[in-house]
Amino acid sequence: RARPLIHSIQSLSHQPTALRPFQSGLTQSGSFETLDIFTMQHEAAERLLRSMLGPRTQFRPGQWEAIDLIANRRQRLLVVQRTGWGKSAVYFIATKMLRDAGSGPTLLISPLLSLMRNQVVAAERLGLRAAAIHTENREEWLEVERSLRENRCDLLMVAPERLGNAQFMQTILPMFQGSIGLFAIDEAHCISDWGHDFRPDYRRIVRILRLLPPGVPVLCTTATANDRVVADVMAQVPRLQISRGPLVRPSLRLYNIRLADQSERLAWLAHFIPQIEGSGIVYCLTVQDTERVAEWLNRHGVAADAYHAGLQGAQRVAIENRLLENKVKALVATVALGMGFDKPDLGFVIHFQRPGSVVAYYQQVGRAGRAMEKAFGILLNGEEDDEIADYFIDTAFPPAEMIRAVATELERGGALTFDHLASRLNLSRAMLEKSLKLLEIDGAVQHERDVYIRTPNPWSPDVLRAEEVTQKRRMELEQIRRYVEHEGCLMGFLARALDDPNPTRCGRCMNCAQSTRRKPPEELVQKASEFLRGSALVLEPKLRWPTCLTPELDALHLADIGARGQPSSVIPPELRPEPGRILCLYGDGGWGREVANCKYKLGHFTPDLVDAVARLIRERWRPEPFPTWLAAIPSLGKPMVRDFAANVANALSIPFVDVLRKTRATPPQKQMQNRVQQVRNLLGAIEVAGKIPAGPVLLVDDIVDSGWTITLASVLLRAKGSGPVFPLALAKATPRLT
Repeated sequence: RARPLIHSIQSLSHQPTALRPFQSGLTQSGSFETLDIFTMQHEAAERLLRSMLGPRTQFRPGQWEAIDLIANRRQRLLVVQRTGWGKSAVYFIATKMLRDAGSGPTLLISPLLSLMRNQVVAAERLGLRAAAIHTENREEWLEVERSLRENRCDLLMVAPERLGNAQFMQTILPMFQGSIGLFAIDEAHCISDWGHDFRPDYRRIVRILRLLPPGVPVLCTTATANDRVVADVMAQVPRLQISRGPLVRPSLRLYNIRLADQSERLAWLAHFIPQIEGSGIVYCLTVQDTERVAEWLNRHGVAADAYHAGLQGAQRVAIENRLLENKVKALVATVALGMGFDKPDLGFVIHFQRPGSVVAYYQQVGRAGRAMEKAFGILLNGEEDDEIADYFIDTAFPPAEMIRAVATELERGGALTFDHLASRLNLSRAMLEKSLKLLEIDGAVQHERDVYIRTPNPWSPDVLRAEEVTQKRRMELEQIRRYVEHEGCLMGFLARALDDPNPTRCGRCMNCAQSTRRKPPEELVQKASEFLRGSALVLEPKLRWPTCLTPELDALHLADIGARGQPSSVIPPELRPEPGRILCLYGDGGWGREVANCKYKLGHFTPDLVDAVARLIRERWRPEPFPTWLAAIPSLGKPMVRDFAANVANALSIPFVDVLRKTRATPPQKQMQNRVQQVRNLLGAIEVAGKIPAGPVLLVDDIVDSGWTITLASVLLRAKGSGPVFPLALAKATPRLT
């Protein structure tokens, strides 16, 4: 399998002779004078820069030297420069010079779709014919192939995951017309698992780089690499030179505001964002918080959009454009709006919660003020920060025994689909995906179409490396805690944390300027508290059973109930629950803390929660047709949910009908780590006892984890003749984090 790849890469490496500065020329009088080709190239490159960024633009220190090293001297270079320095200008101008000299196109590895879209637009300003191949533009792939075949593409952008795609490696890569002009890796800190945003697929890049002959220039760029990351990247990419500049951002004013309660932070945003010039980004750690913060801001006259990985591609493009065109004041985003997003006139970057490391914070806050004299980077922090940070650290690397279990199961089972593996191993989807990815990159697993196969290659986990990385991230978490409490220069703290060779006092941050920390008006805090208690979440219905459970569903006659010729994995629409509602996020600043206190301390749910749910149903949700009776998810233990459901039914003046029964004890759903295990845990454990009313029903649970309990109970009720099932839960257990 390696030989065709090696051959295709080596065939791309034929390069024209590198241009060198030389002296020549003849004056009108016949005497010789020096014509410095180096100077001519510098001036030509500056003209390209101005056509890209404006007529008064000049190279920043180090930019031309990097371009010359790549385009003229064909070297390998790692550029570590602050966000906004102009790293993309280096590879775009180098690409233009190389193409003009007869080289093949540039292959640029770019990690995020939002970054790719920015880069295509920037490249076109320079007259470069740029294209991208990613999961959301499949309709363009044939045209991209055609442009490569006809040498009409100057620069191709792909995500690192594309390098693991057999079709790309066998079909697209060899189309670089006999030569590759430049191999560029954006956000190169992802190569290192010490980096804040390690991506396992970046290891594929390292292997390809090692196959490239010396004549192919290589450019690695990043804004967030401390000494340890730089050393790791240089160890993995041979013959790298390094260009490193200062990280202090002259335009950026940094502030740390301690507001642990979410209601205070929401009030702060609504009160102070209108006072900041320009538009900006508000970063949140969870998807639900992006939607909730955006809704709150819009209610208070601040035009805002939520942005996260759960949106469709067209939605994300439209939202990005609204920010770029200043049609919104704030984009409330997760890290899905990540590395390299380029809007030079962003007036602020505000963090609703604290990120997990200083390096990640610097990378995100550095988006503000690239082309402004004054911009703000404001870090709010709250009670939930540590819990979310711990989650990210704990799930960053699968434990060695987990990866070994996946490899062993493949050795036993032969070719297995993802769902079949999930049915045999109680691992979360994320952990199983990461384990398979690491095994695949290490050559221990082969992924073909829908199945995974264990290769004969020997493999053993790098236990020490994973432990060291986890320990390092714990240290980084402690470091950003210190940053929040730091009383000295905040920019200097960040610069030292990233091993800036010349960290200096900025003179502009909150501490340097001795600014007072202003709090929002108390009446706005009260409104925010009321908003949190009044903002419910939508509970979307499941559409399919896990495919590999079809035999077990058949045995219980669930797969064919109402199927009417549909695939057995499809949950028939007439049996699915309707979109439901969830009162709060478990433990949040609205009702979440009271739910937690009731469930694990009081042992019953309070009248206030009954009243809150009744008002949600009557005043804001208003399901149609309105439920004529109410049922509850059953339990073999203390009947907290049953009692709560009965009280809600009384508040709504509809009957509570206790028709669902638990037939056997099951482990808690939160212990089941993936959907296959979650569904199997419930099969045969719930039944409908006796005759049920035919009208629409409200189905009540306390805490929703996987959502499969409500799904199965709804299917059973519908199959027994109930009307539409409207699920209602007090709290959602685990927030989505991207």
